[in-house]
Amino acid sequence: MQKEHAHIREIVNQKDNEMAKTEDRNVGTIHFPALDPAKAVDQMRVVAEQASKLSTGALVNFASSAEDAQKTLDSIFENAKAVGVELSLKTIAGLRANAEADLSHLHALVDAKLPSQVIALQSGFWRKRVEMYVQQAKELQALSSKGVVDVTKPITDALEKALTDAKAA
Repeated sequence: MQKEHAHIREIVNQKDNEMAKTEDRNVGTIHFPALDPAKAVDQMRVVAEQASKLSTGALVNFASSAEDAQKTLDSIFENAKAVGVELSLKTIAGLRANAEADLSHLHALVDAKLPSQVIALQSGFWRKRVEMYVQQAKELQALSSKGVVDVTKPITDALEKALTDAKAA
């Protein structure tokens, strides 16, 4: 057993000696002859200038896109306001026409002398009233459809421009 212990001590001593030899070596400074500090600085400057140009270009594109979006929104709001005004005016005109028809009918009923005249006035009034409602509904529907087209036109124009720009890029 002592032989085994002696053998193990001998191996350990050998390893310690090898490690001591490695620590005593002088490694020195590593040189890279292909790396010139002046060229590296110039390359860094060129890269920084290119990054600056790219950033400036991206910022200009972003500002232009934001301006286009603002113009589109302004146009949408102006169109929506105009359509709202037109619908309001048409609705007021319809209400006014209805009120005038009601008053005319009331005067005619007051002037009626016989029940048969009242019945004839009532049936004629309701027929005209239904025709008036149908006509007013058609006018409001046409105006609403035109309004939808007017309000959505800036959006479709902006989308078409964006698609054209995307295809060009």
